[in-house]
Amino acid sequence: MDSHYTYLLINFCTVIFPVLLSFDRRVQFYKSWKHLLPAISVSGLVFLVWDYVFTVTHVWSFNPDYILGIHFFNLPLEEILFFLTVPFACIFIYECLNSYLKRDIFKTASRYISASLILLSIILGVFFRDRVYTLITFGFLSVLTVYFEFILKSKYLSRIYLAFLVSLIPFYVVNGLLTSIPIVLYNDVQNLGLRVGTIPFEDHFYSLSMLFLNISLFEYFRKRGSSNG
Repeated sequence: MDSHYTYLLINFCTVIFPVLLSFDRRVQFYKSWKHLLPAISVSGLVFLVWDYVFTVTHVWSFNPDYILGIHFFNLPLEEILFFLTVPFACIFIYECLNSYLKRDIFKTASRYISASLILLSIILGVFFRDRVYTLITFGFLSVLTVYFEFILKSKYLSRIYLAFLVSLIPFYVVNGLLTSIPIVLYNDVQNLGLRVGTIPFEDHFYSLSMLFLNISLFEYFRKRGSSNG
């Protein structure tokens, strides 16, 4: 296979099983697609702007050997698709857990987890404020966590933490491929230089921010759809 299809193939493999399993009789995820698409679109716009800025400022770049070479606003087509396929798969995991695991495991621990995330984010953001990826990732995460946990008091946050924990399994597969091949090239001057395998430490919290925003928007559009219906 031509290596230029590699990133496209990773996107395809990321989403194909969640799409096929969306018709599971118990989960019936396909019925939620109408709420999912606007959520992914809004969140995707936020992260694509972030992605664009990081690309043009050389926080990260893309290996031309593993992409098709089709770009929009300096971003490879495959990178744009990433913000559709990955949120789709993560929200699918969230919905499966809600359907098959009724117990809210992290309900009582949610505030402690959030407080720990905020504290960690502030410490790393302050001490490594000269590193763009670290500063923006933890700054954004701290703002989202404060808002959803202590201002909005979201009842879904504990479920998001569980979904994040489970999503780490495909996360290590997908991000492991992207960073080990490598398809995405990180400028370590702009991050902690700490990696889990080949995956930058910040990527874990970038992924958590994506879950926060996508799932919260998904629940917002679902609630609005139910009230309108």
